[in-house]
Amino acid sequence: MTRHPPEKMAKRSVVVAGHRTSVSLENAFWGALREAAAERHLSANDLVTEIDRDRSGGLSGALRLYALAVTRAKFSGDPA
Repeated sequence: MTRHPPEKMAKRSVVVAGHRTSVSLENAFWGALREAAAERHLSANDLVTEIDRDRSGGLSGALRLYALAVTRAKFSGDPA
């Protein structure tokens, strides 16, 4: 299995509300989003669609902020 450096950028295609788009994020953020989706029994696309619906800025920034909030919640013991 190939390890992906957490700081390396990766461009991925996602489907947001039925529309395909691509987003570039660091591998660490993609991993955090995949984990968050799995914990909520959602597909990654469904989670991205939820985040997209509630965002006020750019999609990549909104995804990073969501991943950060989920990670902080895990360390603080608070639900995300």
